Amino acid sequence: MFFKSKEGKEKIISLYNQKLKELNIEYSEKLIETKFGVTNVITTGDWKNPPLVLIHGTGGCAPQILDSLPDLSSRYCVYAIDVLAQPNKSSENRLDMKSPDYGKWLIEIIIKLRLKNVTLVGFSFGGFISLKALEFNETPVKQVFLIAPVYIVNGNPFIGVFKMFLPLKKFIKTNNSKYIKKVMDALFSEYDDFALNFMSNTFQYCNMDFSPLPVISKQSTKNIQKPITIIAAEKDILFPGKKMIKRAKDIFPSLEEVILLEGSKHVPTNKNFKRIEDLILDKSE
Repeated sequence: MFFKSKEGKEKIISLYNQKLKELNIEYSEKLIETKFGVTNVITTGDWKNPPLVLIHGTGGCAPQILDSLPDLSSRYCVYAIDVLAQPNKSSENRLDMKSPDYGKWLIEIIIKLRLKNVTLVGFSFGGFISLKALEFNETPVKQVFLIAPVYIVNGNPFIGVFKMFLPLKKFIKTNNSKYIKKVMDALFSEYDDFALNFMSNTFQYCNMDFSPLPVISKQSTKNIQKPITIIAAEKDILFPGKKMIKRAKDIFPSLEEVILLEGSKHVPTNKNFKRIEDLILDKSE
């Protein structure tokens, strides 16, 4: 099971609902049955606008990514998806990262929502899911924006262990906030009290997956034809920006644009999220 206890799950869902309410937006929430598990989707924006599917990262939820990119619904109908086996309202089924399952799952949701010409926006692990979907069946997709995505390169494992995983293990063992703050400082360019609280509860009450992250092969990218924009973070210890851009240029035939967020850690600042948002809105036609 993903949640360690009923009480832990209730705490996280309470925080989830708090963030959703704070967004102060008109939305609908819908549970979609898939072969891989029930999936919660939050929809916001005019349904007549072009569809945009928004996918959060590890340890996150749909309201958080909507909070980071709040204006996308001005020109898109936004479908923010709660990723399976994460601190949110979707099923606790964890899929195999080495298989095509995450891609199959996302395409099944897109088909069940009856969407075509979809703009895919994936942050971190959401970028991995987006790429898995392109590998499996890119037909319903129009274009893709990947923000500090998993699956293109990995950082130096020793730096990751020292700066992130050791403090994280200490936090899980002791629940001492100084350790989770070390993790946040390693990952976030900036963060607020809500992010700290949500991450603390996630690592305290959830069984997170710390298995090695796969990397896409050059062979797999040959058949991807839909335009890809990659936004990489220069100081990202997990997926270093310059290394990512170099490999992306080498392996993606349909790479349209790359942007390096200078000085940015894995999670960008609000200012950089605004810059990303403007870029996506410019390509809404």
